[in-house]
Amino acid sequence: MPSLFNTTRLQGKTVVVTGASAGIGAATAVLFAKAGANLVLLARRQNLLDEVKAAAEAGAAEFGQKISVVTKTLDVNDRQAVDNLVPELKAAGVKSLVNNAGGAIGVEKAGDIALADIDFMINTNLVSLIQLTQVFLAEFKAQDSGHIINIGSLAGREAYVGGSIYCAVKHAVRAFTTSVRKEVVATGIRVTEVAPGAVETNFSVVRFRGDEAAAKNVYKGIEPLVAEDIAEEIVWVAGRPAHVQIAELFILPTAQASATIFGRKE
Repeated sequence: MPSLFNTTRLQGKTVVVTGASAGIGAATAVLFAKAGANLVLLARRQNLLDEVKAAAEAGAAEFGQKISVVTKTLDVNDRQAVDNLVPELKAAGVKSLVNNAGGAIGVEKAGDIALADIDFMINTNLVSLIQLTQVFLAEFKAQDSGHIINIGSLAGREAYVGGSIYCAVKHAVRAFTTSVRKEVVATGIRVTEVAPGAVETNFSVVRFRGDEAAAKNVYKGIEPLVAEDIAEEIVWVAGRPAHVQIAELFILPTAQASATIFGRKE
């Protein structure tokens, strides 16, 4: 385990991770497990959740950690299921929520974007994140502690062509996160936004509707971030002392300076 982690701060703490079946969510779950945290993993695909659970348990065992891992099939856009989460998880004593579920579909410009794609991006990236935050906040306020970690994006800091809806919702995520941090300042609750730039996961494959060649081209000529890079930052943020709040963490690969400026090598 890298020395930057103080594993005792996370041992025995329960962390909820949404979108935990792949990519950043899966990598984050495994790293939290290695740090001794108990896990509640939420995603739509149970078969992949089972694989992440096995990887998390193996990672914990590797570092001599004894943890519990609960998986639950959940679509974050199922409003009733999300509302039921806190009562269902009451006994778990959740200490951190990682709002990771999200995604982009398409690169069409405004005027040509399908309404279904607009609804998906707004609901999954923003409305669901707000709902999940709200349902856990009451519990966090009651215990006067807790940590909300929202996964933002470079798109929440810089708008770019072909990303009007995704950029809009990620800007909104940043604004919501900042507002909540100000609203709970008199409590022991911490609120963080972790905002990555170019991360090579299945994100771009989904965005390009399964076109793997187009997705690969996004990262051509650079060494992008990978899911484990962001997971390391998320777990580091969560492992700070209770009086230390990392408000924002903005992470780019070395070869990226903005949404459109890359130091590509042929």
